[in-house]
Amino acid sequence: MAITLTERAATRVQNFMKYRGKGVGLRLSVKTSGCSGMAYSLEFADELDGEDLTFDSFGVKLLVDHKSLAYLDGTELDYAREGLNEGFKFNNPNVKDSCGCGESFSV
Repeated sequence: MAITLTERAATRVQNFMKYRGKGVGLRLSVKTSGCSGMAYSLEFADELDGEDLTFDSFGVKLLVDHKSLAYLDGTELDYAREGLNEGFKFNNPNVKDSCGCGESFSV
């Protein structure tokens, strides 16, 4: 079981954390939302939760709760620029379907 960042995504997270001036890592989770059932959630973590599973990727700690890991296992988080848009992109092998707007997914 693992969740990873690309080197480009790790660099972006490190820059955000440096700008914030604090944080222990990036918390990834899924929540019930959207037309396809689930949506990704990303937030900076300022402290570890005793229930967190921790993955290290290119010097960045990724924190995931046990429930979300079932949906995120094997996911690679990338940072991409496409035209004028840029942002984090989830390459999740568990996704079976996603909505047209790309905001939610199902497994």
